[in-house]
Amino acid sequence: MTTRTVADATAGAGIPAPVVRHQQLIVTLFGLYCRETGTALPVASLVALLGDLGYDAPGVRSAVSRLKAKGVLRSTRSNGVAAYELSESLQTVFAEGDQRIFAERRDDGDRAWLLALFSVPEAQRHLRHRLRSVLSGLGFGTVSAGVWIASSGVADRARERLAAQGLDHFVEFFRGDYLFAGDVRAKVATWWDLEAIDELIGDFLDIYADADQAWQRRLGTHATDAAAADDETCRDAFRYYIPLLTLWRQLPYRDPDLPLVYLPAGWREPAARRAFTGAHRLIAPLAERHARQVIDG
Repeated sequence: MTTRTVADATAGAGIPAPVVRHQQLIVTLFGLYCRETGTALPVASLVALLGDLGYDAPGVRSAVSRLKAKGVLRSTRSNGVAAYELSESLQTVFAEGDQRIFAERRDDGDRAWLLALFSVPEAQRHLRHRLRSVLSGLGFGTVSAGVWIASSGVADRARERLAAQGLDHFVEFFRGDYLFAGDVRAKVATWWDLEAIDELIGDFLDIYADADQAWQRRLGTHATDAAAADDETCRDAFRYYIPLLTLWRQLPYRDPDLPLVYLPAGWREPAARRAFTGAHRLIAPLAERHARQVIDG
């Protein structure tokens, strides 16, 4: 993972900033601070917040245009100035995402399996990619063409997401045990691209493995008192937290969320989650203080 460093004038050390796309950072900002129906983020505030992260105004405006074209954002006005608001269709997605992204402990999955069998008529083949994307985002692996597998604990979430997309009538679900006398780990490695997922986890840990410890040291005795932090500390927390969350939030959607006994020895997702949740507890309130000051100002 390539990183750039934003100078940290107060601590004398660099604030790591993984190279992520403007669009990803913007989605993170809206998900955190401007997701409720009827709320909007002024253009000037959005440019200022991305400026704190080291991104220039033309790049921000270009990314916003692409998000508008995708239906993620829409133009509006707030207090007489140009602003953007989140598409209502994403409210449910964000709410569900919170449960996966901010969970303090890894859900170790259900030992029963869920099979999803789908068949899309040739006349509607353009829906196949969308259906695969939904299943992949829910943590399903691929057994064969049209046959996907996951821990059975995802069943309700899968049905709800597919129904919301109008895709549920293409899919049939079956729950049960896998009657296999060999090493299930070997099978799991053929259903999921575990090497690619582990690489993402490694990229995160390379940058943020000690994020919680670093901020505990910096905040010291004020670690549990957000009100005691000064404005500069809050701004640094914002600059640290937004890229941290943007990189982390990809992982819960890629991790198969299976019992660890089914995964390779030393699977690193629990270590990455501990680092994220520890840092989240310490600096999310500070980052929000800075963001609200910029938005309200």
